[in-house]
Amino acid sequence: MSELVHYEVGDGVGTITLDSPHNRNALSRQLVRELLERLDRAAGDESKVVVIRSADRVFCSGADLSEAAEGGMDEGTRALVDLQRRILGHAKPVVTRIAGPVRAGGLGIVGASDIAICADDVTFALTEVRLALAPAVISLSLLPRLPSRGASDSFLTGRTFDAHEAATMSIVTRVVPPDELDDAVARTCAELQKGHPQGLRETKSLLARGPLAYLEANAEEMTTLSARLFASDGAREAMKAFLDRRR
Repeated sequence: MSELVHYEVGDGVGTITLDSPHNRNALSRQLVRELLERLDRAAGDESKVVVIRSADRVFCSGADLSEAAEGGMDEGTRALVDLQRRILGHAKPVVTRIAGPVRAGGLGIVGASDIAICADDVTFALTEVRLALAPAVISLSLLPRLPSRGASDSFLTGRTFDAHEAATMSIVTRVVPPDELDDAVARTCAELQKGHPQGLRETKSLLARGPLAYLEANAEEMTTLSARLFASDGAREAMKAFLDRRR
């Protein structure tokens, strides 16, 4: 199978690129597995900063519903928990560059990142409720960041919201015009590289202590809930209807 996640190192930055256009970078088993492998590779090389980005116009469309509709999601939900854990606990700062829409499970990557820089035409949505699901697993990295009113609004309505609202809710760090996105990411990486590796590592560990503790305390419960909901008749019917409309 073709590689869905690429990795390259240059100028002290390890760049991880999601490149699965056929399903809009959905979190398939292969994509998540390769993303975990690239994060591990970045932890052991000469880079000082890790950037996660997309090759296509969509950053991430969420769970791969085709896979979810075919079988249980117990393995998939556990892998998504591990992905958030790996980003939060990474030894190096993780910067997410967002140039296209982010839906559902894709917000788990954004929420776990240290810094998220977003083009101002990007939209977000937590659409799980409309598919008889709940944003259970990705709540592990989002709830420690979101104000409670923002979480209730975005989680319960499933509505689409823009980049500026995402910044207000602390989902993203900074919003810039699309033509300034690459420069903004480059400037942020340059500032981070001024830090000593030990200083970056220990400061990141300090900042991640609370979110990681929340994740570990709730991971098993949220994994069980997510797997149960994906296996329910209501979710299977809703996912089938969604896939039929998309086809």
